[in-house]
Amino acid sequence: MDKLKIMVVDDESRMRKLVKDFLVKNDYEVIEAENGEQAVDLFFDQKDIALILLDVMMPKMDGWQVCREVRQYSQVPIIMLTARSDERDELMGFKLGVDEYISKPFSPRVLVARVEAVLRRTNSGSEQKNIVLGPIELDKSAHLVTINGKTIDLSYKEFELLAYFMENKGIALSREVILNHVWNYDYFGDARTIDTHVKKLRSKMGEQGNYIKTIWGMGYKFEVDEEEA
Repeated sequence: MDKLKIMVVDDESRMRKLVKDFLVKNDYEVIEAENGEQAVDLFFDQKDIALILLDVMMPKMDGWQVCREVRQYSQVPIIMLTARSDERDELMGFKLGVDEYISKPFSPRVLVARVEAVLRRTNSGSEQKNIVLGPIELDKSAHLVTINGKTIDLSYKEFELLAYFMENKGIALSREVILNHVWNYDYFGDARTIDTHVKKLRSKMGEQGNYIKTIWGMGYKFEVDEEEA
């Protein structure tokens, strides 16, 4: 099977090398671009890029403009990297169609986990119809969830929320990111919607509701006890 190709766009060669080394170690093919103009040229030349890791602040053409150019022709997954922890940057990114947003400095292992999660969500990697974590089995085709073999009655959004959590297990997810991907609100929704659905979902899941961990001030993380995974 051919390796998935990822383009890493950053004007810092040290950062490109760090990210590339970890991605290659995880069996991805990596191409590099040192500025926005080169990134756009490479993207339209290569044709088979599965995901773009895109820095915001770059010479010649910044990450926002690269995203605008690419989104005119493609819905390829884009993960934005930025040194600024600024909510306005994050809002801008999602309005332009960014799939994920990571602030520097970051753990390369977490970055790889985010890459894998985004590829799963967008079906650029192997499509998952069934997800099994511990005693929970989620069948996306049948829209069915069982825990210890017993069917759990979930609403449509509760199912989508649980699927999103399971596909991104071990990754901290902000309420805004969850809204964007499960509700498609493009940041005009009320984050309290998340909390209400999580409360109902935990209740219906019984003991396994504890897998949904609250990260105070941010959002949630789905973690399965190691002995059950």
